[in-house]
Amino acid sequence: MIDLTTLLTYAAVVLGLFLIPGPAVLLVLARSVTGGPRVGVATGFGIALGDLVHTAMATFGLSAVLMTSALAFSIVKYAGVIYLIVLGIRALFERNDDLHLPASQPVDAQRAFRQAIWAEMLNPKTALFFLAFLPQFVHPGHGSAVAQFATLGLIFVAMSAAYTSLLALAAGQISPWIRRNKSIGRWQGRVVGTIYIALGVRLAFQER
Repeated sequence: MIDLTTLLTYAAVVLGLFLIPGPAVLLVLARSVTGGPRVGVATGFGIALGDLVHTAMATFGLSAVLMTSALAFSIVKYAGVIYLIVLGIRALFERNDDLHLPASQPVDAQRAFRQAIWAEMLNPKTALFFLAFLPQFVHPGHGSAVAQFATLGLIFVAMSAAYTSLLALAAGQISPWIRRNKSIGRWQGRVVGTIYIALGVRLAFQER
């Protein structure tokens, strides 16, 4: 079973990542602006379901690695740490001064839901993120690895669905703010990069 400190740390990191306007957040806002809150909520739930598929694949794939070899699992975890730090460095130096809502044609809620599922499921960056991120909070000595991965994945999906639903309902106020504050893209890179690097460094030196 995952200890409370690990769960709280995990939830705080996930929330910190959600608060930065990434592609999924911008898609939800764009859908909400063109189709209304219902379409935005459907988009958010589609993204969350796509994330659920990624977490399921990571859960069973990485659990199989752990059952095969503790050494192999440690290698995966350290590879994940390196990946997170690299992502952080790239985010810090990437020029993204013009953050804007993606173009979005009006669609109904059902179609928005389906499109969001497929877009998230087929995103290789999302798959790599889960493979790098989830193992950092799994400890072989704390019980079933499958249960730990599943718990972390479900927490991520639940937080994603809740957060994007709130965004969809508040899109009318948030979208104009993003359009007015063009420099938010630059600050997004700095904040996300700092979170990734800090997380990677912390995990690299913690007791495994």
